[in-house]
Amino acid sequence: MAMAVSMSVPRMTALGRAEFVLLGRNKMGLYVALLMPVMMVWAMRRAIGEVDLGEAGMSVNEVALTGAFGYILLFAVYQHLVSAYVARREELVLKRLRTGETNDAEILTGTALPAVAVALAQCVLLVVAGVLWLDLRAVARPDLMAAGIVLGVAMSIALAAVTASWAKTVQGSQLVTSPLMLISVAGSGLMVPLEAMPDTMADICSLLPLTPVIQLVRGGWLGGMSAHEAGGAILTGIAWTIVAAYGAKRWFRWEPRR
Repeated sequence: MAMAVSMSVPRMTALGRAEFVLLGRNKMGLYVALLMPVMMVWAMRRAIGEVDLGEAGMSVNEVALTGAFGYILLFAVYQHLVSAYVARREELVLKRLRTGETNDAEILTGTALPAVAVALAQCVLLVVAGVLWLDLRAVARPDLMAAGIVLGVAMSIALAAVTASWAKTVQGSQLVTSPLMLISVAGSGLMVPLEAMPDTMADICSLLPLTPVIQLVRGGWLGGMSAHEAGGAILTGIAWTIVAAYGAKRWFRWEPRR
């Protein structure tokens, strides 16, 4: 097993380097990955200010910055990877890679490495900016925040692979990602914390894919999350990741849809 891992890492790293080069040449992709999360936080901050956060016990800045992790996962990882997987598929890159020693998981993971690196860097900068410039409290539970980010990244990669199977073109990938992105922005706590929602709506929204990730990140940064709540969020997130990974294994397309 150790030998398999030692051989797998260089292959994924090589794929990741190639994707970094392609990402640097894709100005629109860089714009979406780097600037869209920041712009979404700025645009939504005013809307968050109109929500009654009394029951949630959070400030506007706390809701906006912890919700920003969701925007990073949606734009820098999920949406970008759907476009990347579709583009590599239609260019026959994925088909050629499968003829070599690289297995399917290595191909999908290696392609995702640049997006993951960009997302992790943005998450670190977000915490630094929140603590140093916006006077937010220091991270209370780094373990919960790290668990949320890792779970969110894994889930976003798996969901991107499933979603890519529905898109025929790179342009069409923007359309097929819209449902999950809209549902996540509206119901996963990015704008309105579950604590500020009616009970029935909060129960429904707690089952959305990105909700457990936001709960873990928010609970990790702000504190106050019980072991029972953390365990439930982790289990829900793992369940969604397993379902998405199964869907990717079954339905992901390796050849052009023509």
